[in-house]
Amino acid sequence: MSAHSSLSNSAVDLQQRHSVTPREAFSSPRPRPLTVVYASGNQGTRSRLSRRKRPASTMLSGELTKPWVGKKDKAARISYFVTYSMLLLGIAATAVRCYTGWRSVSMIGKLCLVLEDEFNGNDLDASVWMHEVDLGGFGNGEFEMTTASSNNSFIRDGELYILPTLTSDVIGRDGIFDGHTFNLTGCTNTNLTACGAVSNARSGAVINPAMSARISTKGKRSIRYGKVEVRAKLPRGDWLWPAIWMLPENNTYGPWPLSGEIDIMEARGNGPTYPAQGTNYVRGSLNWGPLTWLNAVSKTYGWWTVRRSTYADTFHTYGLEWTEDFLRIYVDNRLQHMLDLRFDVPFFQRGKFPTSVANASQEIILPNPWAGRGNSAPFDQPFYLILDVAVGGTNGWFPDGAGNKPWLNGAINAMQLFAQSQDKWSETWPESDDRAMRIDYVKMWEQC
Repeated sequence: MSAHSSLSNSAVDLQQRHSVTPREAFSSPRPRPLTVVYASGNQGTRSRLSRRKRPASTMLSGELTKPWVGKKDKAARISYFVTYSMLLLGIAATAVRCYTGWRSVSMIGKLCLVLEDEFNGNDLDASVWMHEVDLGGFGNGEFEMTTASSNNSFIRDGELYILPTLTSDVIGRDGIFDGHTFNLTGCTNTNLTACGAVSNARSGAVINPAMSARISTKGKRSIRYGKVEVRAKLPRGDWLWPAIWMLPENNTYGPWPLSGEIDIMEARGNGPTYPAQGTNYVRGSLNWGPLTWLNAVSKTYGWWTVRRSTYADTFHTYGLEWTEDFLRIYVDNRLQHMLDLRFDVPFFQRGKFPTSVANASQEIILPNPWAGRGNSAPFDQPFYLILDVAVGGTNGWFPDGAGNKPWLNGAINAMQLFAQSQDKWSETWPESDDRAMRIDYVKMWEQC
């Protein structure tokens, strides 16, 4: 073989040895060649092949141990114990609090049904209800007259309606102000001045510009300690005054407020923007005192409100629970909205009345009208139930200066001022049933 041929074959071998196929181009790199180390020693020359040493890992160092078999941290154990002990203690305290709270709520005891009326008939049951027909203002300077007319009270679809109307619809607008004599049919007041009126422009005398109704169980149904529930929807309209309340049957201790008054619910028909609490508020209270101008209602009252709604939007239950030890007034559920009055001290002491009062030019001792009668007096006698919708008044229920009120409580012509602004306030009275207080049912029980 020639030298040229040998060289060619060597070149071919070398090309084949170093040739790279397309697949090999993407394969893992070839391993590095072994390093040949030549060493000499006493036993002669020898060769040793070895790979390059890699540095030791620093990920783990020291002796490996199992943390769950090692010694526990004392502080961690104490923290664990304290945390769970406080948790258990809180649960136990809550349970005790709930139990003692439940035990502290006085129960009313056994009750016997006195009245249950769901108004399923066509007319009011005359054995239960009576109409109080009057135009004298009921001691509050009210601007309505109450009638027995079916225009102002009627039953429809299982509900009792108490609906205020305008007197001008009956006698005309001019008749309210001048030259008209009005006699109230079926008047129940023995005082004739509360049974008729004469309008006179010169004197400013007017005939009551509104008509409404007031019904009660007076002389027919009353309770001394017990429970009352009335489910009702309240009316809308400026200066309307719906109420569910109770008065004593016999005035044992004397005229109002000596013998007391229980207001289960009072409200105002003015809208939610009214600054003195409109249709989104209701109030419960007790009226009591040794003199007419010493009424301690400010010491025994409470009010409730609803958000994004009013008590004229739907029906609510207004209730009373009453014993010789306590009196509760509530709305819907006594666990949520309740005025709870414990008879733990005599009412004369609760009122903090003065020891003496001025009578003309001399001071006289103010006696305790309930002395020796227990802590619940004067609320220890039979009371009857009243349902009504009043209009306006001068007793302060509608305070001066609130909501563009068209009259002043102290003005001698307050009713005339109210009548003169009829066009303004009557526009707020809905033409629909929303102007009426609608009563779904009435229930009364007495302790037995």
